[in-house]
Amino acid sequence: DRRRDSPAAGSPIQPIIKDVGEVYSRLLDHRPVIQGEIRYFVKEFEEKRGLRELRVLENLKNTIFETNERVLPKCEQAMQDNLSETFKRLQAANAMIHRLQEREYEVRKLQADKVMAREEKCIAHWEEFMKEQQHKRAEVDEEHRKAMERLKEQYSEMEKELAKYASF
Repeated sequence: DRRRDSPAAGSPIQPIIKDVGEVYSRLLDHRPVIQGEIRYFVKEFEEKRGLRELRVLENLKNTIFETNERVLPKCEQAMQDNLSETFKRLQAANAMIHRLQEREYEVRKLQADKVMAREEKCIAHWEEFMKEQQHKRAEVDEEHRKAMERLKEQYSEMEKELAKYASF
């Protein structure tokens, strides 16, 4: 635009400047071409794809509506029914496990009580055995002491007898 307004506007250079401007706009100014391509793309999209996209969106809307109105409540109801049944089963299993644990605890307690009773019986038997052994030891010691006294008496008599014969 500056070149057109230049002082050489009435001169023979003017057609050359005009040609250069046209070459410039064709080679370097791509705005009209790009705008045309954009218009063509928008037109194609609106005409061909727009209807297809609109149908796809409508189908999606219908599918979502059907899912929200019919499928989702059915799924929620089935889930509630199954969860309720599963919860009842879990409670029953928990109660059975609790009873089994109580029985096992009772059996272990009974076994522990039996072991304790056996240990106490063994301890009492051992104490009785040890008392009996002490009594027998006392009896053996008494017999030994008496035997020692008899032997002392016998030896002292023998010494007396020997002493009689020693005087010869």
